[in-house]
Parts: sequence; structure tokens; C-alpha cells
Amino acid sequence: MVNSLTHRNYSIIGDHIRVSLYDDRLEIFSPGHLPNIVTLDNMLNTRYSRNPRIARVLSEFGWVKELNEGVKRIYDEMQMFFLKEPTYTEPNGNSVLLVLENSITSRQLRTNDKLSSIFRQEILESLNEFETTIIQYLANNKSITIKKVKEMFGKGDTFSRKQLRHLQELSLIEWHGSNKSDPTQYYFLRKDV
Repeated sequence: MVNSLTHRNYSIIGDHIRVSLYDDRLEIFSPGHLPNIVTLDNMLNTRYSRNPRIARVLSEFGWVKELNEGVKRIYDEMQMFFLKEPTYTEPNGNSVLLVLENSITSRQLRTNDKLSSIFRQEILESLNEFETTIIQYLANNKSITIKKVKEMFGKGDTFSRKQLRHLQELSLIEWHGSNKSDPTQYYFLRKDV
């Protein structure tokens, strides 16, 4: 997204950057064709900034490290997570579309591997489907709240607290808060089990 903000063609009025999130991909649409000497074939190795002042400010704030770092970083991060290479296209000749495909199967395998390295298999197998989903969520996020559990399952407060309480009794998660009515309370995954 930072890359699209940096290189968007701001002379095009009436259009905007669009980010679309789907189950299997993330799409980022940016108005304006590729700048100057940059093409779909050479964009990974060609240095050019359409908006050098924006790039400079983002660099000074630490959002980007150097010119042409964005595209390389996108490719590197997709490869690091064993995902397909990014796909760049110019769908209407006057915009750039970046598609980042996600592998739900791969993500599930990584999550399961992570959980297996933390907890014994028999503990994981003893959990009900709701508890398993909570643990999987926590394997990929730092914390979870009662509100988030309610949203995930479309259930009420009592049901959500019961699931979290059982996981806490099993010493799989820990509670953090000042008291039971603390609006900032949350649960996090224990890693010393």
C-alpha cells in the first residue's frame, strides 16, 4: 500500500487507490500506468520514482528504506511465506493492479506447525472446534478479546467467556487485565506449556 501511495499518478483526478481483500488474494489498484522507463518486465530491477518528494518524505519517516525497495520487498516477502510471486498488470492501460495471492492451505499448515511446536498433540486434539479456532487465531495474532470471540462465532458473552475460561484452565492462554470488567482486558497464548 505504501508503494502504491508513493508511485500513484496524482495528476489523474476522480480516481483513487483501491484495496480489495478476498479470501484468497489481496488486490491493490493504483491510478496511472507504470512511470517513464518502468515496464511490467523490468519493474523488479528498474529504479524510477514518479513522486520523488513523497518517496523522500516516506524514507525520512522510515516507511521505506531506499528507491525501488518496495517491489523487491513485496517479492521477497511473498517468497518468504512460500506464496506465489506477485502479479502486476495494467488492466485498462492507465492503471496498475497488483494481485497478492494467499494460500489458505499453506497458511493452515504453517499455523498447525506453529501450534504443534508449542503444545503437545494430545492437548490440541482434546479441544473443541471453537477452542481450536481461538488457539489458531492466537497463533497468528498477539491477543484476543471477548468481543473478538463473540464476533468470530456469532455467539454471546457467556458462551465466549466459557471457551476462553476453559482454555485458561488448560493453561493454554493467559488473561491480562486489571479486573473482570476492565474494557482493555485480553487473552494471549502461553508458550511455556
